[in-house]
Amino acid sequence: MKKILLMLVFLTAALGFASCEKSKGWKTVDGIIVFDTPERAPGQKSVLGLRTEPMEVVRVGFIGLGMRGSSAVDRFTHIDGVEIKALCDLYPDRVEKSQAVLKHHDLPEAAEYSGEEGWKQLCERDDIDLVYIATPWLQHVQMAVYAMEHGKHVAVEVPAATSLEECWQLVDTAEKTQRHCMMLENCVYDFFELTTLNMARQGLFGEILHVEGSYIHNLEPFWDEYQGNWRLAFNRNHRGDVYATHGLGPACQLLDIHRGDKMNYLVSMDTKSVNGLKLVKDRKQGDSFANADHTLTLIKTEKGRTIHLQHNVYTPRPYSRMYQLTGTKGFANKYPVEGYAFEPEQLAEAEVPDHENLNAHNFVSDEVQKALMKQYKDPIAIEIEEKAREVGGHGGMDFIMDYRLIYCLHHGLPLDQDVYDAAEWSCIGALTAMSIEHKSAPVAVPDFTRGDWNKIEGYRHAMPVD
Repeated sequence: MKKILLMLVFLTAALGFASCEKSKGWKTVDGIIVFDTPERAPGQKSVLGLRTEPMEVVRVGFIGLGMRGSSAVDRFTHIDGVEIKALCDLYPDRVEKSQAVLKHHDLPEAAEYSGEEGWKQLCERDDIDLVYIATPWLQHVQMAVYAMEHGKHVAVEVPAATSLEECWQLVDTAEKTQRHCMMLENCVYDFFELTTLNMARQGLFGEILHVEGSYIHNLEPFWDEYQGNWRLAFNRNHRGDVYATHGLGPACQLLDIHRGDKMNYLVSMDTKSVNGLKLVKDRKQGDSFANADHTLTLIKTEKGRTIHLQHNVYTPRPYSRMYQLTGTKGFANKYPVEGYAFEPEQLAEAEVPDHENLNAHNFVSDEVQKALMKQYKDPIAIEIEEKAREVGGHGGMDFIMDYRLIYCLHHGLPLDQDVYDAAEWSCIGALTAMSIEHKSAPVAVPDFTRGDWNKIEGYRHAMPVD
């Protein structure tokens, strides 16, 4: 009887431990922290390669008319086949300013919404196809989900989500409604990135082994520009790489993430907070600061390739997204100096470097680089570069992003970025925080496609001939 009682006690304890483990939402498998993957609900289906009916005119509603949103409204006035139907912001005066932009371009007046609930009324309209969201981060998911549930396609600023739960919400809602949900990651449309991606598609770099990306941008002059101090407040409360998408997006496209490869796990570490902590202390906004002055992350993919990410918005370093590619036959680098390097046989006129002269192992000449960038200019850039540079938005990449979004909707094509990109690139904040808080333990990157990561072969921009 005593043995039976002991066994019952042991089983009860074991069941209690298992229940506790399950309730955490994650477990440790072979030393790697693995988050639970929710089951795909009945009736949901993948949106990989989602195509919807072509739209001759895309009717758009904008939510959030601060720094990013107001600029987007202006850019959209330069895109054919668009009707701006509604404008919304917390503050009515911002709506009026964007309304004035429409008037300046001789466009019809848009419906106006403001206040805490105005965005819901905009999403409920039956004359809108696309909702463009440029609000503070913590509002992104509730607005995107509500818009999709009301039959709208969604474009949402970066990061699209701030937690794993939110990432899954976006994925599940897109799959349930079969609506597009595109994160507005503009850096994948910069001209150097587009050209380098095209070179990679053509095999110039051989097999890609390693890529790097970052967001290194001293925000000291800009903190007061964020309405209600929301961005500094978010960083004060969150550890990890909270703004990874500008560096990670281009890297993932180079590596065909969820189009033949996938991110398996990451490890992350950070410095202490010095400048961040000083910011909130000087502003009398607290005596602690979660986000480190510098955060570093390494990611391993299914195919054995690596990604290096960095985040630093507090120290006086020059701006950098790092953007670096190491391949078996070539190399590309954007910051601090743009350049390409290749094996001698890759370029007919190249000389074999003298191994005694370390300076001989260098980038190709400016003349050769210029010729390469002309030869391998991406078809998208060939089509729209002149207008993009004229309209602007970070040198034109913002306009290309908006142009491609509308172009794909016009032609019923898969978007350049899908909801799985949005989830994969946005989840890094939560995963890196988890790694750091567990002494830089490896953390598995969820497969938001639920096993479909190799159903599409290679990343590409969809075109009507596809």
